[in-house]
Amino acid sequence: MSTLDVMLWGALPYVTVAVLVVGLWWRYRYDKFGWTTRSSQLYESRLLRIGSPLFHFGILVVLVGHVIGLVVPRSWTEAVGVSEGLYHVNAVLLGGLAGVTTLTGVAILVYRRRTTGPVFMATTANDKSMYLVLVLAILTGLVVTALSAGIVGEEHDYRETVGPWFRSVFRLQPDVELMAEAPLGFHVHTLVGMLLFVLWPFTRLVHAFSAPVGYLFRPYVVYRSREQAGTGSRPPRRGWDRVGS
Repeated sequence: MSTLDVMLWGALPYVTVAVLVVGLWWRYRYDKFGWTTRSSQLYESRLLRIGSPLFHFGILVVLVGHVIGLVVPRSWTEAVGVSEGLYHVNAVLLGGLAGVTTLTGVAILVYRRRTTGPVFMATTANDKSMYLVLVLAILTGLVVTALSAGIVGEEHDYRETVGPWFRSVFRLQPDVELMAEAPLGFHVHTLVGMLLFVLWPFTRLVHAFSAPVGYLFRPYVVYRSREQAGTGSRPPRRGWDRVGS
């Protein structure tokens, strides 16, 4: 175990969490009006209707897969009757499918943002860096999925290294040696993931921490048609009113 390993897998995770939490607090405290996706649906909606659902549904499945793979120990899944072989096959198939779906969705969104003039003009340098790191996280995720299945390189079971290390970080006793033993692909994916979380509070991705709770309790919005607009005390006008009558 080297000093670099201690810094990367023992100290950097806590720096990442600190930046994420403080950044979210700062953004909510001083930039509430900027806490938005800055929707560009008015500029273009056809590609958005395709790319956005693919990306969001795919990333949700990816998130669930990460939670199960990193947070849930192997003994728990075996206790409910899920063998290691069954878990491994499902993780590779579902993880690969979710990763490809997410990558397809974000590719459509990037293409839309690059080729649609008004959307491209509304794209900031912050957005470009966010998309770059996000795509790198997805691509490296697909690589480690292939590594865990043995499709690329030697097969590696991340539930013996990355998973226990991840849980040890939240126990405030990071097992640096476990993460240091993981293949390079897992190191790169983890570092890109931490970089994404560092950038998260300062990009449009911040909307993922929002919940439309107020929407459930807001008053009704009443719409009236033009035909009903003249239902007050004065009858609706028909044509010109005669002057002096």
